[in-house]
Amino acid sequence: MASAKVEYISDADFKKKVLESEVPVLLDFTAVWCGPCKAIAPLLDQLSGEQGEAMKVYKIDIDQNTETPNQFGVQSIPTLIFFKGGKVFERKVGSMTKGALDSLVAKVLA
Repeated sequence: MASAKVEYISDADFKKKVLESEVPVLLDFTAVWCGPCKAIAPLLDQLSGEQGEAMKVYKIDIDQNTETPNQFGVQSIPTLIFFKGGKVFERKVGSMTKGALDSLVAKVLA
């Protein structure tokens, strides 16, 4: 599930990478055993490439990092949480189409 375009973060660097980011962040809560997470990974790679510096896209493995998922009440994966200005802006649970993802991104970047 490793990706060339989407960096994995940990509980330790969550605050710096996500909450203190100067641009909006999409954080994908994921796990290596999750089929729907694997299915959405190429869309997130594509999104990361398309957005460049306008938005950061990160993944966090819920099995290796339990503090952040617990903090945000993540109960199912994939869970995508969009952060803007250090606060939760939007959240989506489950897989989605490229069109639905693009619509959410447009809303976040507006």
